Order: sequence, then C-alpha cells, then structure tokens
Amino acid sequence: MIRVLLVHDTCLLRSALAEHLDRETDLEVVHTAWPGAAARARTARPDVCVADLDCSDSYGIAPLADLCEQAGRPATCRLLVLASAERPGLLRRAAEAQAAGYVDKASTPDQLVRAIREVTAGKRFVDETLGFGFLKAAEMPLTQRELSVLSLAARGASIAEIALSLHLSRGTVRNYMAAITRKTGARNRVDAIRISQGEGWV
Repeated sequence: MIRVLLVHDTCLLRSALAEHLDRETDLEVVHTAWPGAAARARTARPDVCVADLDCSDSYGIAPLADLCEQAGRPATCRLLVLASAERPGLLRRAAEAQAAGYVDKASTPDQLVRAIREVTAGKRFVDETLGFGFLKAAEMPLTQRELSVLSLAARGASIAEIALSLHLSRGTVRNYMAAITRKTGARNRVDAIRISQGEGWV
C-alpha cells in the first residue's frame, strides 16, 4: 500500500482528486490544504507527498522542502509536484527542493497515478509537457532567495513583513530587492514585479 499525502489549497479540486486516487487499490490517500500540511505529514507518514505548487499560505511560498522532513522519513518519502510550464519560477523551487516527480496540472488523474507509482519505486517522473518550463527556469537570473523575496513582494508584503517571514533583517531584504531590480532590468520594485510576473517567475 502506498500512503499518499495530497496538498492543495482548493478544497473542491483537492477532494475530487483525492477521491479519484482513493479508487486505486494500492493507494491510501489523505489530503489537506497548505496551512495544515506539516501537521498532516507528521501524522500520516506518507510515502509520497503530492503537492500543488500554488500556495495561498505564507504569502504564497509553498514550504516544499519541509513536507518529507515533517513526515519523519526524509530518506524514503518522495516529493511529487503539480506544476505548469507557464510558472518556471515554481518549477525551479521544486527542483531545488529535490522533487522526484513533476506532473502537469493539465494532465489526467491517471497520469498522476502513474507518476505516484513510479516515484515510489525510486524512479523520477517528469511530464514531457513541462520541458519548456524547465528551459525557462534554467534561464532565470534570480537566486532562490531572491525569488522568495520577490514572491512575497508580488503579494503586497512590506519590507518588514518579508523580513519577518524569511527571518532576515530589513536591510538584507532591501539589498535583495535592489539586486532583483538590477537583474530584471527594472526601473523600480513595481516594475520588477511586473516583469517577473510576465515571465512566470512568481
């Protein structure tokens, strides 16, 4: 039996997908939104964490790296993400969190079932439709930390809120914003956000 933790912030979609997965005789599924994901991982002890990359909690930064660690079995728990080629910034975050599988959100539930079984068997799974997104991710000029800062800024967080969320000083956040503005060729913070959203980085 493969224990699956499904993390998705949209309740209706999450419930429907969990119900579909539960029909498979070798899958045992529990599901939650991002705010409860860490606690659910600790109690469910999943073999696979299936996580949607869009996250409404913590100003939109999904704590991907924490999921398998919270499950108490980082050596065996595998991370599989639901992604879109139009969001290369999120794909890059998932890669840096060492995700083992990437399923296109436009794929069928059966494709997700196949991916779950493959990553559980120790293989990697990448939807071929995400190839362009990975190419775009490789071209991104921003670091992981800069992306985190920019994601928070894009959701309206102030310098103080960003500093608190990422455990940084306000001066450090301002330095990151200056680097982001320079690397994106933007005129200011608002312009940097606009450019980055247009590229799908945040």
